[in-house]
Amino acid sequence: MRGKQVLITGATNGIGLAAARALAALGANIAIVGRNAVRTQVAVAEIQAQARKDARVTSFVADLAVQAAIRRLAADVLARHARIDVLINNAGAMHRFRQLTQDGIELTWAVNHLAPFLLSTLLLDRLIATAPSRIITTASDAHRGADIPFDDLNAERGYHGFLRYKQTKLANILFAQELAARLAGTGVVSSSFHPGLVASGFNRNNGPLMSLAMLVLRPLSRSVEQGAETLVWLAQAANPEDIDGGYFVDLARRQPSRQARDRAAAQRLWQLSERQCAGLAPA
Repeated sequence: MRGKQVLITGATNGIGLAAARALAALGANIAIVGRNAVRTQVAVAEIQAQARKDARVTSFVADLAVQAAIRRLAADVLARHARIDVLINNAGAMHRFRQLTQDGIELTWAVNHLAPFLLSTLLLDRLIATAPSRIITTASDAHRGADIPFDDLNAERGYHGFLRYKQTKLANILFAQELAARLAGTGVVSSSFHPGLVASGFNRNNGPLMSLAMLVLRPLSRSVEQGAETLVWLAQAANPEDIDGGYFVDLARRQPSRQARDRAAAQRLWQLSERQCAGLAPA
């Protein structure tokens, strides 16, 4: 990883921060994306403290719920970094109650699915120009049992926080697989992975009951370093073609759900995501 440029979203805490620390320790140049400027700078200092002497750590601040902010982020990344070797779409959240972004899109869907879709497609030309490169998207085994609500993408007919999260994780896998198919022959590979149940700040934003539930589950959870292990492994896999289009759990390729292997659904999701992102994705 020495000298490689890694861009990772959701890297101010949890597995994103753990992965950034590990990759910087291997000599990678790390660019992190955070929503809060102060927390982002704290994370930069923590990553730099564990980085190899020749590794650089830079940062960007962006609200990934807002498409205009994602476009500004992409423009800033392209202006500041001549190459991108690894793009890691890691930012994500679960929300107990339905909320809309300023773009009028349901919040969990906007952050968990549309943000990685839009950011990846806006950076594709640079990733292709500096190939071999790779795109890694954080998914979850929570996708099992979910379907994409094609007739209700904005959850107007009903909303359940965990079900919505499951739908977005299914969307992550479908996106990663469709992206791999579309990028065949370019030198850019795409994969997704499940980090496991991790003892982090995830789901602590949904009130005291959810915070208590996560606390109860902590003894059964893995550390953030363990949760990031597969992510770090994918970022430095020696044979990129072996990970292309795959879904990985604990350093091994696994078969996702039947719904996650539906190419027609993946293509339909791509087309609808283009519309939701004002058609900014390439054909």
